[in-house]
Amino acid sequence: MSSPDSTPSRSAASLARGVAATGWYIATSMAFFLVGTLFVWGVVVLFARGGWRAPVTLIGFPLLSAVIVAATVVLLVRYRRDGDLDDADRPSWRRRFLSVPVIAGVVSSMILGAVAESALLGASLVGATLCVVRWGPGIRWRGVVLLEAGLVVLWFLELARPTPGSDAFLLAFFAIMLPATQALSLWSWDVVLQLDSARRTEARLAAVQERLRLASDLHDLQGHHLQVIALQLELAERMIARDPDAAADQIRLARNSVDEAREGTRALAGRFRGVPLPDELANAADLLRAAGLDVELDVAPDAADAPADVLGPVVRECTTNVLKHGGGQWARLGLRRDGDIWVLSVANDPGPGSAVGAGAGLAGIAHRIGAVGGHVTHTRDDERFDVLVTVPAGGGTR
Repeated sequence: MSSPDSTPSRSAASLARGVAATGWYIATSMAFFLVGTLFVWGVVVLFARGGWRAPVTLIGFPLLSAVIVAATVVLLVRYRRDGDLDDADRPSWRRRFLSVPVIAGVVSSMILGAVAESALLGASLVGATLCVVRWGPGIRWRGVVLLEAGLVVLWFLELARPTPGSDAFLLAFFAIMLPATQALSLWSWDVVLQLDSARRTEARLAAVQERLRLASDLHDLQGHHLQVIALQLELAERMIARDPDAAADQIRLARNSVDEAREGTRALAGRFRGVPLPDELANAADLLRAAGLDVELDVAPDAADAPADVLGPVVRECTTNVLKHGGGQWARLGLRRDGDIWVLSVANDPGPGSAVGAGAGLAGIAHRIGAVGGHVTHTRDDERFDVLVTVPAGGGTR
């Protein structure tokens, strides 16, 4: 039977999956709108305006369009990854604006504008590419407003040409809307990421508050019993010379107080609900990322049903092992259910001179897991160290 705490954990896991799905939806929509804009312009330029007759236009337009789309996809992936960083960890100016995908997208956009003989298209694509770069607060929107005003001016200038074409409005609509749509989509993406960050922070605070509550209860319980024991032993010390029997009674009472303290501590630990295992794994992943590792986290949707009291300490021990002895660049954490068995996997690259797996941590893990009928296996080579932990689905508490 799952504990009441598993319902919020499932909700948190569902919300995390929803955040990821929303991010993919927004990124896919942005890519499709860019492809649609290039497709409409390509049809008009290559066919309606006879561009297919010129080899430069016939070859250059689709080739440059593919480069722009590829650069945008790379920048969208980077935008999502950089969204997990704090402002203090924001990538450098050079990486954001002088990286290969940014330069490729901007240069290809300008050349495509020249191939299509439209400064409006070139400026729109340059702006759309730069939109996907992570700017400081408020800078993107100011730039987009100025860009939109400039695009409207360019549209009127193109309308003033001797033969603007009956398709000028259609082309201008896509070109003018592209940067604004990209900026609006990224704004909504940022809002989703901030909400997700707030959710994770709330989960960590809830875990900290629960631990503080346990510490307070434990302090009160142990403090009371230790004070009683101290008084009983002090009284026995004073009475032992003149009344040994009474002193022995006080010592027996002190021993009973020790037993009561032990039972009270055990009962308190039984009432205490540990950090849910999905949050435990998420905290471990955040800790490893903070140490500079590239972390991949793969957690089953029903991970809240796994025995947290058994696997939680294993997750912490493995995380400590990677941090202290790993010395590599990546780590992989996974938890899945295989029938009646929970499978926890931890992998990392050992790095040169790494002592990962050489300490007593694995022996402690094996002892803990063996006590509940589980198994621990580990393998190591020059490029990878794997720990695989399996426990029965009914072992421990959730």
